[in-house]
Amino acid sequence: MKTIAATIVLGMFLFLSYSGSTQDYGQKETTLRILTFNILHGATTQGDFDLDKIAAVIKDANPDLVAMQEVDFKTRRAQNYDLATELGLRTKMAPLFGIAMPYDGGAYGEGILTKMPILKSENVALPHSHGNEPRAALSVLVQLESGDTIRFIATHLEHQENSTDRTDQVKKINAVFGDDDYPGILAGDLNDTPESEAISILKTVWTDSSKGKSFLTFPSDGPDRKIDYILFRPAQSWELIESREICDAVASDHCAVLSVLKLKK
Repeated sequence: MKTIAATIVLGMFLFLSYSGSTQDYGQKETTLRILTFNILHGATTQGDFDLDKIAAVIKDANPDLVAMQEVDFKTRRAQNYDLATELGLRTKMAPLFGIAMPYDGGAYGEGILTKMPILKSENVALPHSHGNEPRAALSVLVQLESGDTIRFIATHLEHQENSTDRTDQVKKINAVFGDDDYPGILAGDLNDTPESEAISILKTVWTDSSKGKSFLTFPSDGPDRKIDYILFRPAQSWELIESREICDAVASDHCAVLSVLKLKK
């Protein structure tokens, strides 16, 4: 009888423990701190090379996911550093680099830092005119603490003011990710203002996290335009808690953008 009773008690304990774990798992945090930052290929606006200065901006923002632009991979100008990995080490986040083009003995493109495990990654080449820089959209599926999966995309669009490449590039982004099965966040230096044709096309699919706010992002020592963005889709899957610029006039010529988003259940 003692053995049977002990078995029943043990079974009830295991059942309660398992039920409690399942309930807690479903309640884990779904609020994300998202940062986008053009890191000026590791240089600073003072002309030196200071990855600790860039890392400090990232660490102070305490993000869960970071989209980085102007990321060098073992180029001569970046002293043969793999910038994504170096900044990952300095911020204790997992790094990923996506090539847009070979450059200066290495490569140049996008970077992602994440505190969450990556389930899958994809680097999508974006259209560009002959003679213009190749561009890319680096995408990852990450698993949140809650068990939910989201897509995070880092990109950097064409910079020439009168180029049609940006409109072609945003159309490609919408075509590839617009009907995605996963809630998505798109972040980067989009090199265009909120009222432009390219950003208007993006907004047919994505919601700008700075909607209703007037902050500017470039240049960092006296911003006079907004060209850096964090956007999300679908609108009903996310709650916007906060969005603001972070301007460090030495770390980069761009202000970073921080948005806090909560995935709705």
